[in-house]
Amino acid sequence: MADVYFRITMDSAELVEPRDVTAFHAVCPPGLDGEELAARVRAAGLGELLPDGDLMVPVDAIRAYAAGNVGATWEDDLAGMVAYAARKGWTDETGTHVRAHVERS
Repeated sequence: MADVYFRITMDSAELVEPRDVTAFHAVCPPGLDGEELAARVRAAGLGELLPDGDLMVPVDAIRAYAAGNVGATWEDDLAGMVAYAARKGWTDETGTHVRAHVERS
């Protein structure tokens, strides 16, 4: 099973493999970067693009994109992922946003 990630394109965003929260990242095409990527991320409700190129994604956005595509234990799995990310320093201070590394494909 692949890890959960957001696929961001020039005109859409989708959550891929929402059931497997063992890892988390975002994927976008090589030509989508800088202000274009930041605007797409904001429009899709995926948080903010950080100066280092990573995203800070609201946990509520992950829930919203996963709705209807996950099982009964998924919320506990997501909470575990967020707790792990917090221990690694990959969340904001409130624990409501999770850092996602952006990969180009």
